[in-house]
Amino acid sequence: MATLNEPKLIAGNANLPLAEAIARRMSMHRGVNLDLVDARVERFNDGEIFVEVYENVRGEDMFLIQPTSNPANDNLMELLIMADALRRSSAARITAVIPYFGYARQDRRTKARTPISAKLVANLLTQSGIERVLTMDLHAAQIQGFFDIPVDNLYASPIFALDIKAHFRDRMGDLMVVSPDVGGVARARELAKRINSPLSIVDKRREKPGEVAEMTVIGNVTDKICIIVDDMCDTAGTLCKAAEVLMENGAKEVHAYISHGVMSGPAVERITNSVMKTLVLTDTIEPSKAVQAAPNIRIVPTAPIFAQAILNIWYGTSVSSLFEDKTLSPIYESLYMPD
Repeated sequence: MATLNEPKLIAGNANLPLAEAIARRMSMHRGVNLDLVDARVERFNDGEIFVEVYENVRGEDMFLIQPTSNPANDNLMELLIMADALRRSSAARITAVIPYFGYARQDRRTKARTPISAKLVANLLTQSGIERVLTMDLHAAQIQGFFDIPVDNLYASPIFALDIKAHFRDRMGDLMVVSPDVGGVARARELAKRINSPLSIVDKRREKPGEVAEMTVIGNVTDKICIIVDDMCDTAGTLCKAAEVLMENGAKEVHAYISHGVMSGPAVERITNSVMKTLVLTDTIEPSKAVQAAPNIRIVPTAPIFAQAILNIWYGTSVSSLFEDKTLSPIYESLYMPD
């Protein structure tokens, strides 16, 4: 519930530009200056992480912004240690804002004698004193059930829908939303419903992890502008191969909308040289200089939706209301105003 105090934001080192953008948006909404809480997060020579909070946070509603992206272990430990520092400083409530939730791909046992690391991370976060989690596009919806605390999972598809309607407004009838695998059908169907487009699937079969042996397109993509949608892009091998297969099956153009741009190893080079016209990423993971310089990669901001979600949590009002266009459009209108 809202108090006389303002919500307090604090950030680790994983994605400071996003944290600062969230603070600016919240300052605009509240009409007061909401800077990030002054803190020191540094490493000793042996790699140990040390945190010192310079401001009084006793009794405050704290929002700790830290994606657990590469380097995942360092950023996760920063998050845990910062949460412990806030708890020991008598913060009233600690909400972890984790735009990208690392270890989410390890959400089940795929074979004997393997861990469920996503559950382990959930346990660590809860034990550190975090009382609520705000994240975006979890790799698997069941991860919310790994926590014994409230988890608000935002979706990138409403933002993508606004972006698509702005950039393809004269060609909406030619669009076809494509899921790059069977497991992502629900995510692709959600976007297809929002933009009133048909749905296609690329069925992939792997010989071994990291290698795609065969891809088959399910659905007619002839003369269609294909929009591939997925939750993350790591090395971009599967994504670029799917784009090639779609073009071979008669697609007019291929574009991709990806929630989390992990972009490891040769990803940027592959995207730059691929048949895809554009790849649209969110900024849940801070884009590298190579990603920013790539001619066919574009970044859409998530600060507006995270800022509003944080305020809704602080007010004690609905977060799921942000999934509706009529609620989300006003906070993105400066980006997607019609010409």
